[in-house]
Amino acid sequence: MTKRLIALLPGDGIGPEVIGEACKVCEAAAEKFGFELEWRRFPFGAAYYLEHGLVLPAAALDEMSECRAMLLGAVGDPRVKPGPLEQGLLLALRFHFDQYMNLRPALSFPNVPTPAALASGRRLDAVVVRENTEDLYMGIGGRGCGVMAEKIEAGRGLYDLSGRLELSFAPAVEGAFSLGLMTRPGIARITRKAGELARARGENKVAVVSKANAVPHLYGFWDEVTRQTFSDEFPDIEPVYVNVDAMCYLLPRNPGGWGVMLCPNLFGDIVSDLLSALAGGLGLAASGNIGDGLSMFEPVHGSAPDIAGSGRANPLAAVMSAAMMLKHIGETEAAAAVEKAVYDYLAGPDKPFELGGRDGVAAVGEKVAALVKTR
Repeated sequence: MTKRLIALLPGDGIGPEVIGEACKVCEAAAEKFGFELEWRRFPFGAAYYLEHGLVLPAAALDEMSECRAMLLGAVGDPRVKPGPLEQGLLLALRFHFDQYMNLRPALSFPNVPTPAALASGRRLDAVVVRENTEDLYMGIGGRGCGVMAEKIEAGRGLYDLSGRLELSFAPAVEGAFSLGLMTRPGIARITRKAGELARARGENKVAVVSKANAVPHLYGFWDEVTRQTFSDEFPDIEPVYVNVDAMCYLLPRNPGGWGVMLCPNLFGDIVSDLLSALAGGLGLAASGNIGDGLSMFEPVHGSAPDIAGSGRANPLAAVMSAAMMLKHIGETEAAAAVEKAVYDYLAGPDKPFELGGRDGVAAVGEKVAALVKTR
């Protein structure tokens, strides 16, 4: 029997609860389709940081690299100020393993209310392909008064970046800056992923989200490289360029009118959350941080400390993220079975608390796992 070693990082708040149910569903799929899952658990998150004063030991990265993929719950705790966990754990994992694509599907589910009406006969079936390691999320910035001087260092799978930036104000005022950076190979490789996905979905267009009119140096370069890559490598795919503000206007008006959406890092974060709302909420929003090495799959909803331990968390986003993980490691039949089980569960009479039902987190996981076994 094939054994798959999976890194497990349950995290904070409701993370351990929803990841526990996702593992339960994955185990049901593994049993049905004849493979074995071995979980390697990691304790990192707010509690570990508060106890040890350390976010992510370097040795842990070597252990993680031995795994086929990672399943992440959520990190975040009101006892920890914003920054250390997000930068020291989430972004550190993305950058170290060069997880250059963030994949965020948005789907219509049965009996799930949505804030915008779909056109007759249409359903929401869109996916954001978000560049995940560059743009304004480089993590490079600073602040000062009068003079700002910062040493710049960043490592990516494609390159190492080093330098120094100095700025001075006259007269002296306090200011802050964040450096946005894109490279030709970084843009080209995420464009290829969007083109490949569009072909696999049988689509001949990709919406490319940009803002070149206002930020020509950064997003004009994005437009140039994406256009050239489509022309050279995907002549059958037409890129359709939409400014990010226009996209946020158009999506609620016609949620079912979009397929693959290629976004730079910052805009991908924004557009994918809007799509999640149009699909019925973050409790159904799955994601994958994908590269050529260890890839990491996580629900988007965050740690929700206000409901942690109450049993009211919705594990379906974690379950759908786990389905993405199964597909990524080659267990496509198992992934499809999990996705269908979620769909069938929502089509039935029961619902999670979040969607107006009475099923707690464990009940949802048990019912979906049972559907995986019987389908």
